Amino acid sequence: MPPPGVPAEERLIARFHPHARHLFWSALILILVAGATGFFTKNLPKPFTDWMLWAAAGAVVLLFVIVPYCVWLSRRYTITTRRVIVRDGIGSRRSTEMSHARGYTISVRRGPLQRTVGAGTILLSNGVDAPLRLRDVPNVALVQETLADQIEVGQILAHRDAQSAQNPFGD
Repeated sequence: MPPPGVPAEERLIARFHPHARHLFWSALILILVAGATGFFTKNLPKPFTDWMLWAAAGAVVLLFVIVPYCVWLSRRYTITTRRVIVRDGIGSRRSTEMSHARGYTISVRRGPLQRTVGAGTILLSNGVDAPLRLRDVPNVALVQETLADQIEVGQILAHRDAQSAQNPFGD
């Protein structure tokens, strides 16, 4: 811990993406398209040619595999010693953050499928700003515990700094 009155250095605690279960269908489509393309290459009826098959396979892979992967990859959650940051967006970037020192309530919602894979949605609300929603967080129990710890540490440091500001000579 830094001495009273000295701001604590911001350190990265965790950086992660939403749970990868959303990529299941993309992976399945990729496997099916690869298998079908391999099977039908050189086996197409006469009016069709192999380049048409490869173009259709490329379009399907682009639309149903690469685009969902890029969307999944564009959402990122970051937890530091000072704040929680949610960044998302492919073309334009949107960033939302919430400070630990201000304090907030942590609500966790887990559907049946989320419970089976250990994921959940965390809602952070401080009563002033709009709630911050972290969707499909992997290992949600660990993230919830980490956030609770960071709130406690942030409030302890804020209280300590407030006390040292009121009494600068340590009397």
